[in-house]
Parts: sequence; structure tokens; C-alpha cells
Amino acid sequence: MNESLGFAHFLSNADGVATTILVLMVLASIGTWFLIVLKGIVAFRQRRASGTFLDRFWNASSLEDVARDMRSHGVTDPFSHLVHEGFSAVETLRSGNAGTRGLIATGSADEFLTRALKRSIERDKSRMEYGQTFLASVASSAPFIGLLGTVWGIYHALLAIGMSGQGTLDKVAGPVGEALIMTAIGLATAIPAALAFNFFARSTRNVMAELNSFAHDVFVMLSTGVKDSGSNDPKATGDRVLSLVERGREAARNAH
Repeated sequence: MNESLGFAHFLSNADGVATTILVLMVLASIGTWFLIVLKGIVAFRQRRASGTFLDRFWNASSLEDVARDMRSHGVTDPFSHLVHEGFSAVETLRSGNAGTRGLIATGSADEFLTRALKRSIERDKSRMEYGQTFLASVASSAPFIGLLGTVWGIYHALLAIGMSGQGTLDKVAGPVGEALIMTAIGLATAIPAALAFNFFARSTRNVMAELNSFAHDVFVMLSTGVKDSGSNDPKATGDRVLSLVERGREAARNAH
């Protein structure tokens, strides 16, 4: 009896439907754990890089120092990417290059800078949300796919009863065991995906909240030059920063 309820017996007696469901669940589980490991490593490294950059940023005495720091370390996290995009927007406005303006530069300088920062935030948000749609799909669909296998196993149990005319345990143990195994596989696939999706979604929301708050600070600093210790003139600040920004942008492109 124990043999008839074993997983080996299930594999040896599984029909096309049960095998297809099992393969789908295995693939979904592999994809889920791959994303859990990959996104976990990326999130850990990104969080550490963000903390390091923010420490250097707030300890910098001027925007020129920030540009020098980015030239040395490149763009490695959403916060440094935001500052890099802000510097790029300021450079575009200062250069007055017709080829880089047009519709994208319509509106006031503040609006142009705001749009640049928003685009940076949205791009980083898209990168951080990579794979979460897959996790959500697995978490929501795996239990029902497992339930399909359960229904199929119960159907086989009913067929065994009908063919034998008896509802004894030896006639239905195998199909019922198959049904229970499919239920367990569906839950074992869905639970890690659901937990991982909730964890990474919360992590993304927290980073986005911090990034939006930081974007306000960056906007104020770039538009007014308040972080510059030598002058409160925004144009003077921008002119001095832009001499370093070009080298910073080149280093950032190489870092990518």
C-alpha cells in the first residue's frame, strides 16, 4: 500500500495530463527560485552601493565634488543614476544644442529637469520590477494548475470504482494519492513565489519612496546651487559643474 502511494508510483503511472502539469510546475518552480536568488543578490548589492553613494554625496562639499566622485566611481545604483541624469539635463540646458532640444526640451528649465529626473526614476523602477510579473503569475496560477491535477486524480479514482464496482481502498489509493501529490506540488510552487513577490514588491516601494525624496533634494540643488559652498549663483554653479560633468558622463557610460 505504501508503494502505491509513493511518488515513484505516481511518476510511473502518470498519464499525459498529469505529466504536463508536473512539467509546468517544475519549470515554474525553477524560474521562481532563479529569480529569488538573482533578485536577492542584485537587491543586496544595490542597497549597499546606494548607501555608499549617499554617504559620499551628503558628505561632499559641493556639486563639483559630487561630479568628481561620479567620475571616479561611475553609476552603480538608482541614486547615482538619478544624479547623473540630473547633471545631463543641466548640461543639455546649458549647451543650447539644437540637436538635443526640440520637443523633449519644451517648457521651462525646471520642467525639463523634473522630467529628466522622473524618467530616471521610472527606468530604475522598471529594472527593479524585473521578474515580478512572473512571480505574481506563478503565485496566482500554480494552486489552480495543481487543483486541475487533483481533479484529474479524483476522476481516475472514480473510474477505478466504476470499473471494479467496489470502493475499496486498494482500488482508489493510487488515483487519490496522485491527486494529493498534485495539490502539494501546486502549493509548493505557489507559496515561495507569493512570498518572494511580496518581499520584492515591498523592497521596490521602499526604494522608490527614498528615491522620490532624494529626487526633490537633487532638483533643489541643481536648480539653485545650494550645495555649492562658494557661490549661491545657480548659473555659476552650473558652469563650474559642467566642466566636470562631461568626464563624469563618459565614465558613467563606460561603467554601464
